Amino acid sequence: MLRPFTICLLFLTAALPALAEEIVLKDGTKIVGHMTGITTDKIEVETSYGKVQLNRGDILTINFPENSSGKAPDAAAAKQDLPKIDETLTGTQYLNRTGKFSLTLPPEWKIDPDLRHSPGTFAGLSSKDKMRFAMVIQEEYPGSLDSYREVTMLGARRTLSNFEELAHSNVTIDGKAALLVFYRGAVQKSNNLPVEFLSAFIPSGNTYTKVTVWCIEPLFHDMQPAFEKIVTSYRTTGRITAAADTTKP
Repeated sequence: MLRPFTICLLFLTAALPALAEEIVLKDGTKIVGHMTGITTDKIEVETSYGKVQLNRGDILTINFPENSSGKAPDAAAAKQDLPKIDETLTGTQYLNRTGKFSLTLPPEWKIDPDLRHSPGTFAGLSSKDKMRFAMVIQEEYPGSLDSYREVTMLGARRTLSNFEELAHSNVTIDGKAALLVFYRGAVQKSNNLPVEFLSAFIPSGNTYTKVTVWCIEPLFHDMQPAFEKIVTSYRTTGRITAAADTTKP
């Protein structure tokens, strides 16, 4: 039973290398490099001309040309096989007609199709600067809410280095008993950059919806209130049927 959850974590961390290759400033300047340090108001970037420090307020977008152009052919083919999602984002209101749910997002977020890597991933969303992310996964699991958390955290432990589960708490989301779980770890293929996550686990019969939000750890404290609003804003808009089987190739 572990495989579906391990796969979901691998897909989630596959989205994490979106961590700055080309930074576009508000004045039109483009800076290409690798982020080597991040604080709440500064980003340090290693370029071919040396290190530069940028004010976060001066950044318009962060693009990742290596990720978009260097995808393996088989991965691109697999992505083409994903079912089409009927979704809209109007202002801060996100509606997913395929997965039958809605979310309330912060201003200037967008639908990010690059985050969808499996049939069970119903939504990928990101901030305008692509430094904050959200993903919604639906999958079948016959066990309890607590065991779902344990299995999911086991998958995270196998995927992230320096993994640590920080806290979990019982909450009510969409009128259902749910769990909020905070955890963090380092992404090895992104120079062990520390990332912090918040996941909401929401059961509906034998189907679990997992709403996960994340960002680079130094930014998480500032984002925590907004992240909590995202995951707790989850509402079903119809009866959820059996989720897609993510164990199939």
